[in-house]
Amino acid sequence: MALADRIQEFLQRLTPLTRNCLLTELERIETSEGELPGCAELLAKLRAEFRKDGSTQNRVNMPSRYFFAPLDPLLVDGAPEHANSGLIQRGSLAAIWEWISRDLLPTMARDYIKQIDQLLLSNKQKEARQVAATFQIKVVKYLENTLGSADGAEQTRKKLATYTASRSAFADLTKMQSVLRECDALAKFNQALPAAIKKFDDAQVAKITALLDAFGKKHADVIPFALALVATRLKTPWQLARLATKAASSKNAADVAATPYAITVSMVLDRLEDRRATLRVALRNNRVMVAKEILTQIYDTEYALQVRIDQLEQSDWGIRLEALMTSIAALVEAEVARFPDNVGHVLGSRRLRSHDSLAGRLTYLAYKGRDAVAGGGSLLKKLTGQPEKSRA
Repeated sequence: MALADRIQEFLQRLTPLTRNCLLTELERIETSEGELPGCAELLAKLRAEFRKDGSTQNRVNMPSRYFFAPLDPLLVDGAPEHANSGLIQRGSLAAIWEWISRDLLPTMARDYIKQIDQLLLSNKQKEARQVAATFQIKVVKYLENTLGSADGAEQTRKKLATYTASRSAFADLTKMQSVLRECDALAKFNQALPAAIKKFDDAQVAKITALLDAFGKKHADVIPFALALVATRLKTPWQLARLATKAASSKNAADVAATPYAITVSMVLDRLEDRRATLRVALRNNRVMVAKEILTQIYDTEYALQVRIDQLEQSDWGIRLEALMTSIAALVEAEVARFPDNVGHVLGSRRLRSHDSLAGRLTYLAYKGRDAVAGGGSLLKKLTGQPEKSRA
């Protein structure tokens, strides 16, 4: 039997819902890990059935798009390999929506979808947002009851597993619950932030810290999401960790870990893991120049953490960073090894590590030695123009 016939026979044994979920899963994996060998014909058949417009990615229907709208600034693409504090995997949304509309609240979901579709046909977007907000409240209330018991949580976890193999789906559901419950407060906090933070200097750190402190007094359980909103304003993502390093009594990792916003260091590492996943996809697809840019960002983040946190290697953060960089080095080595020894590879260049320059090494020595070596602070002041006593 030809391969095409075997694929067709296999698909016919599945229900339409299962085929649709299979397509969503394959596209989720393809997005996070690159091209799936041997799946081209299977994807083509599924897309022919469910993508009538010829698109190669799932187009979120309008009812679910309006429902998930408050999550938009907090969505991230990639493989669900880690917690990603303050962020929600975009790939989890299709499975969560299927569960809500088929298992949690099927009748209410049908009514909601019908209302939204009618309003959008009449171009009543404001009213559609209001209907979505009402449905969000209902879902949050039902989630509180459903996830409030160990049995309910376990049943939910199992049911979600029928829609997706993603390990983060259940965690993303609980994150969604938190965000929707505090969506008005998060929206106000988001509006209070600067449109962009080009330079996260001491003054800006102090302002953002004050905003976070005030927000946290009433909404402490969603602080990670507030921090994620701050991160979207930063030119350089690793700078989010300055909320912790600036508040610490010293640069020692233990003192940084004792600050209210120590989680920002873990969040920076989360984003570093996301960059690793993106690097892997770029390399699989032979996008070397994209990989070069990603790798430069990775090296800059590694360097920034090492410079700004003393005894980092002895902390859980440092252990995680070391494991990450080891796996990234393996990816790069495998790529470089594809070429003869006498042929240079752009990813093997030391120039990617800007701190390997003389100025970079002097800055590193100034940061690391200013508390222990006489004159270190003066050197830092000359190099960066910052006050001698300033912490990163």
